[in-house]
Amino acid sequence: MKVHQRVKRIEEICGHSFKDKSLITSAITHPSAVENKPVSASYERLEFLGDSILGAMVATDLFEQFPGMDEGKLTRMKISLVSGNTLSDVAGKLGVGELIVFGESEKGTGARGMHSALENVYEAIVGALYLDAGFDVTHEFVRRTLSPYISPKLAERPISPKSRLQEVTQRDYRSAPEYKLEGEEGPAHKPTFVSVVLVDGRRAGRGKGSSKKESESAAALDALARLGYLSQEEDDEAGTAS
Repeated sequence: MKVHQRVKRIEEICGHSFKDKSLITSAITHPSAVENKPVSASYERLEFLGDSILGAMVATDLFEQFPGMDEGKLTRMKISLVSGNTLSDVAGKLGVGELIVFGESEKGTGARGMHSALENVYEAIVGALYLDAGFDVTHEFVRRTLSPYISPKLAERPISPKSRLQEVTQRDYRSAPEYKLEGEEGPAHKPTFVSVVLVDGRRAGRGKGSSKKESESAAALDALARLGYLSQEEDDEAGTAS
């Protein structure tokens, strides 16, 4: 499928015809397809923007939809809705997967590579929509695609190490954890990312993964164990995983 055909299909999914076609083209382009080109040629910068915008929109919707819910439960719901699992599932059901432009080096990574790409492209689409169409059109897309996933059950317990760490640090330290990419290991076509997480300005955990988000999740689990927030059984599992 040619790029202009992919762009047309993505526009149909978004419900918006882009004035700046380069924005949506970049949003569906994996970094492996544009090696040695400017960073704006892939989805990475748009993903960064879309992640922040998505978080604000979801937080606003939850705040208005659940007026009796406390901060901790709202946080759990928000993190669940903007998690990699949810966003990759949403993007997959929208038919985004077949429209992503991959480079040859990424085509052999299989389901794991696609899972990460779907999540990243969804966030990049949000960023591209925001720049091209503004807040209201972007918010409508976010509401339409994420509303089926909203449920009070998401507030019952954290579903990921990152959500759990954010909950306990906001409660006990009155601040959110901060993640930093420490480096990469392995071959360029299949790197292992290494991240650290800071709690109250101090390094609390370190983790590795096949994507930045996986390494952050591993770092969060390590931090939970080191800070004493895991049960003995969970602590043993964390130790085994590392």
